[in-house]
Parts: sequence; C-alpha cells; structure tokens
Amino acid sequence: MLSHLCLVSVICLQLILFGCGGSNSSSVGSTSGSSVSLTGAVTTIDGMQGSINAPFGITTDGTNLYVADYRNSVIKKVVIATGAITTLGGVASNLVAPAGVTTDGTNLYITDAGARSIMKMVIATGKVTRLTGYTAGFNFPYGIATDGTNLYVADTGNSTIRKVVIASGEVSTLAGTAGVAGNNDGIGIGASFSGPYGITTDNTNLYVADTGNNTIRKIVIATGVVTTLAGTTGTAGHTDGTGTAAGFSGPYGITTDGTNLYVADTGNSTIRKVVIATGEVSTLAGTAGVVGNTDETGTAASFSGLYGIILKGTSLFVTDTGNNTIRMIQ
Repeated sequence: MLSHLCLVSVICLQLILFGCGGSNSSSVGSTSGSSVSLTGAVTTIDGMQGSINAPFGITTDGTNLYVADYRNSVIKKVVIATGAITTLGGVASNLVAPAGVTTDGTNLYITDAGARSIMKMVIATGKVTRLTGYTAGFNFPYGIATDGTNLYVADTGNSTIRKVVIASGEVSTLAGTAGVAGNNDGIGIGASFSGPYGITTDNTNLYVADTGNNTIRKIVIATGVVTTLAGTTGTAGHTDGTGTAAGFSGPYGITTDGTNLYVADTGNSTIRKVVIATGEVSTLAGTAGVVGNTDETGTAASFSGLYGIILKGTSLFVTDTGNNTIRMIQ
C-alpha cells in the first residue's frame, strides 16, 4: 500500500504540499443538475487489486468508469454494472504518465503529466493523438474537465487554469499567471493559485481544488472572476464549517452535482461535501488522519491517498490511490 508520502513524491513536481516537496487530479466534472442524497456508505469495487498501479483521475460516460492508471501508463475501463476491467490504449498509446481524464462520451481527454500534453483517445478504438502540448507550455497538467466544447485544465506546475478549444486545440489562460503561486482572488491573471489539481464544471463556473492553498476556488467562466469558496488559505485543517471556517489538507479531486461539490481531501483521507450556495463544508466519509481501507459508513470508513472523484447518478466513485482501488460512496 502506498504511503501518503509515496503518493505525493511519485509525481515529481517541485511544489510544497503537505509540508514536503512533491505533488500530485483531476478530477473531472459531472453535473446532474440537482442535488443527490448520499449516506456515506463506502464499498470497494471488486477486481481492481493487482490490476491497477496508482489510479489517479477518473471519469464516466454513465455506463463505464475510465481511470488514469498512472504507473502503468494506460487507461483502464471499468464496467460499472459488472466490475469487468479492460485496458484501453496499451503501450502503443504512447501515454507517459496519464493523470487526469474527462470524456464527452465518444472520446477521452487525458492530461499526460509526463508528456506535459493533453491527449485525445477515441474510446471505441483506443487510438491516441496529441491535442496540444509542448508549444502551449503546459507544466505537469493534472486536473481536466469539459463542457463538451472546451477543456479546462489545472496546469499544476504553472499554477494556472487553462482553456483548450477541442475543435482547434487552441490554448488560452483563463486565470492565474504562469510561475506565480499565490492565493489572490481577482480576475484572470489578477488571480493566483498554488499548485491546483482538481477541476470540475457546472458549465457556468469552474470549481478548483487549490491544493497548495488548502482551499476550494470558484471561477466564473464568462468573466474569469476568481473567488475562494471554502478553506483557510495556507492552513491545513479538517474542521467542518462554512467558508474560511472550514479546513482542508491538500485537496486533490473535485466533482459536482450542480448544487454541491464533493472533494477528495487527500491529506485528511476524507471525502468532503461543500454546498455551493453557502460554502458550508461537511465530512461525508472517512476520519481525518485515519488511513486504511475499511468499507463502512461515514466516519467508520477509511481511505489511503485519495485522488480522483466523479459522480454517476447517486453514487460517487473515488480513486483510492494508496490502496490501488476504486471505492464507491452512496
């Protein structure tokens, strides 16, 4: 089982997270348009043990899960109904270190942190092409989300949020300034982030797990206005509360049902819920500081090195990277 320090160090970014050097997605967005009701009951999807090595980003087309298998340099497909697992792409796909993944239902869009590129994979064939990369200056991109027309990328090493037009591959910076880490709320380049990882969208706003700042940020897509929704900048914590009264510890993955955000709070080994309208934060599953692999409900469940998170219907699916498993939360 990966320790938390091993999980962080495997990324090889020179960011300061959780009090040590290192870094680590995405998570991708899925919006149902209405709030879902979750009890916090956690189960492990059978068959993953031994078939995946450091699962990072995760997405769904409603029938299958697609998981970025970071250390095996492939994408794994998991049939939700049966748990059957297959590999997409394989060695011939030329993926180096797939970290984040999102889908429009026909294609997968992958942040390849090792190649510093955004890749496109045709689901039906597994064919991979480079959508954009070297010339756009990505620096260890991790989180990725889509509205069907554009991709939104957490360019972690640059501490920026980038937009990629799918049809053309055109890249622009939506918020933040490359190489400038900070915690400023503002507009476009006037805002700053510190090693953001997870990103999701409700098609009007982006929500970002600003990992180095231990906060959740909101970006209005149309204007680039950035605000802090929850968490205390620069201070790791685990307290439930509203807005800045709540604490996170290196949050990585984030997804939304359109009313709430669900966050993989990696440093705390917990799943957190954030009410978008109020910034109210509560703990859905796990206990801060308790690392394990227990299937249970609420605080009796345990995780190790959470990374990606995605919502499908009334279930959350989480990549439990330290345990090399996929966990389901209902």
